[in-house]
Amino acid sequence: MINPRHLPLVFKQVVRHRTRTLLTVGGVAAAMFLFCAVQAMQHAVARATDGRADETTLVVYRENRFCPFTSRLPEHYERRIVAIPHVRSVVPLKIVVNNCRAGLDVITFRGVPEESVESLGLRILEGSLEAWRARGDAALVGRSLAARRGLSVGQSFDAAGVTVTVAGIVDSDAPQDQSVAYVHLPFLQRAARGGGQGIVTQFNVKVDEARHLEAVARAIDAEFRDDQEPTYTSPETAFIARAAHDVVEIVGFTRWLGWACLAAVLGLVANAIVLSVQDRVKEHAILQTLGFRSGLIAALIVLESILLSLLGGAAGAGAAAGVLAWGHFALTVEGVNIAVAADPLAAATGVGLAALLGVAAGLFPAWRASRRPIAQCFRAV
Repeated sequence: MINPRHLPLVFKQVVRHRTRTLLTVGGVAAAMFLFCAVQAMQHAVARATDGRADETTLVVYRENRFCPFTSRLPEHYERRIVAIPHVRSVVPLKIVVNNCRAGLDVITFRGVPEESVESLGLRILEGSLEAWRARGDAALVGRSLAARRGLSVGQSFDAAGVTVTVAGIVDSDAPQDQSVAYVHLPFLQRAARGGGQGIVTQFNVKVDEARHLEAVARAIDAEFRDDQEPTYTSPETAFIARAAHDVVEIVGFTRWLGWACLAAVLGLVANAIVLSVQDRVKEHAILQTLGFRSGLIAALIVLESILLSLLGGAAGAGAAAGVLAWGHFALTVEGVNIAVAADPLAAATGVGLAALLGVAAGLFPAWRASRRPIAQCFRAV
């Protein structure tokens, strides 16, 4: 119905009222920025907490403890855990955070045995693993933490009473590893407040097959049930969901904020199109006398609405992606890190929804304009 030669007319109508167009596009961009940011947070939480069929990692924690400051397990538990059937490997971890409450800029130290660091699947981006092994106070810093704090190889920094030197910047497929600093376990046991040699926060246990996960978890807890420090063992995703329960609830509530943003986009674009159509009543009558059919005029109005929505949606989605990529944000609570990254799917979804809302916003004004008689248009003031 729309010929390409009609498109310049649509662009001309959009730029004709610059102030109105800029305010509308700016409002849509702000709403879509919030929508895409909310979507990115929800996707981050889903990735971190949704169980996977192929999951083979268990987290052994002190029973009835949540914050890393309060979970204290003897390091010698490792020998007894390794002896349990279907356990492939065990990594004892000492975790120290500068703030156990929820925050966006929490420093998390993870102390690991030197012989276990290669099993973590870290990729060295800068520095080297040899440099980390060469000095006791060295740290392998996740790329998100390094970017957020402006850290580079050879630089020293301190948090939670622990001072370390950056020996390498690392990346990993696990979101948890991108916002933490890995240090030597004995060093962190000595340096951390309330620490102690032979005491760790948790054990990460690899199981040979996913189908043995629950059985191994029950066996571990049964092994230490009568000890002075009993344990609670769960799959890694379930552990993250339990530790970050409050954050998960808050992010879940933001879904309503996302719907409100979409409603704001619909209202802003509809208002702009209604005002635009009212200003051009006589122009539409002239177009009809020149041979423009009512359906074509309606289609041009809907196309104008889509264009406004797409301009604002693309600007808002692009700004959200840029801010998230630049900020390297991570929601951290009780030593658990949930990386919030720019999500191309969320950005594409935002732009697509903006286009659909543009169609919805333009339908009623377009219908009214197409149904108005020519004589009435010329009599309009």
